[in-house]
Amino acid sequence: MTRTLGRAVIAASDGLDRMARALTVTFLCVLVVAVMIQVVARYAFSSPPAWTEELARYAMIWAGLMGATMSFKRRFDPAMFQNPRPRLAALAVGAAVMQSVVVLVYLLPILWHSVYGPGMNFERGFLLRHARMTASTLDLPTLAVAIAVPLMVVVILVHLAARWCGDPAGSGESAHDADG
Repeated sequence: MTRTLGRAVIAASDGLDRMARALTVTFLCVLVVAVMIQVVARYAFSSPPAWTEELARYAMIWAGLMGATMSFKRRFDPAMFQNPRPRLAALAVGAAVMQSVVVLVYLLPILWHSVYGPGMNFERGFLLRHARMTASTLDLPTLAVAIAVPLMVVVILVHLAARWCGDPAGSGESAHDADG
């Protein structure tokens, strides 16, 4: 039962990693195209459209946050012990526990405040406030950008759970693709 649950968590982590990779590539392409349009319009026509800057900014936020989840999955985050000697295994486990605690202490409040504002007021939460706001030039709710923050947190928490279920360092489809 536990082994099956562990495999399911690792499979979910791998699936989320594939989704994050697709989103990161997509938003990096959007970012590059928006910047290219802006540069050409600025220097060729002396009149860049305002929406290109906003689109590039939003694409950068999505690409950066989804890229952060990919980095965490591949353990590009700072590691105290790389391949510890057998006699230091207990120290490595302690370091992994400490790293997990730090991740939780940092990310859980972000997730909490994404939903709840001061005084546990749902109406003042980060996401609901953005649901009522519209981007300046793109005429879309800024929720389309803000949702990337709690999504990033949830994906990293799933990756963290997968680590504790035995997901090897640097695992995931992209790690295997790079080797093959």
